[in-house]
Amino acid sequence: MIASLLGFTVAAVFAGWLKLKRNVYLLFYIPLVSAFFIAYIISNNIDTKVIVTHNWVWGLLGAIIAGAFVLRNVYSQPSSKRNTGFALLTDIAWPGLVYGLMDALLLSVIPVLAVRIALSDLAWTQNWLGKICIGFIALFASFFVTTAYHLGYPEFRGKRILWPNIGNGVLSLAFIITMNPLAAILPHMAMHVAAMIHGKETTGQVPPHYKD
Repeated sequence: MIASLLGFTVAAVFAGWLKLKRNVYLLFYIPLVSAFFIAYIISNNIDTKVIVTHNWVWGLLGAIIAGAFVLRNVYSQPSSKRNTGFALLTDIAWPGLVYGLMDALLLSVIPVLAVRIALSDLAWTQNWLGKICIGFIALFASFFVTTAYHLGYPEFRGKRILWPNIGNGVLSLAFIITMNPLAAILPHMAMHVAAMIHGKETTGQVPPHYKD
């Protein structure tokens, strides 16, 4: 719930209301999400090394498969002019890698971990059917946060809210199946980098966009 509220508020205030340019908007979004993620990890006493290394081979395989899906989507959209030189490197690093990482943490990693922490010790979750149920609940939690976050951007209100849920749903599902967050994190970062290279003004993966 807090993740969805944070995502919606940041997008609605700094993009929907103030209409900050993307790189300036990220000066608020990235520190706030980083602080929230760190606080969540510390408050729940989560060992990030254990989570990242658990099933890491399956995580990388899941990242490749999920990454192929989201990259295909990026390159199916119209291209637009990209920067060159140092400006392009900045695009790849800031709204590409770092923005992609923050989105993955907020929209996939935190919701899935929250459901697992809340439910994994319950008796009914100890068999295969229970684990499948946890997976569906975790996916729904990811959908909830993704929807709330993207509704903060005016460009995603209405039927267009479906598309980020499909894309991020694939990434969250990859995490749920492999039980390794790299399956969601790496493709999300790759997707943002591809969007910045293919056309940051015409690809929906790197909001905000504003109509002239």
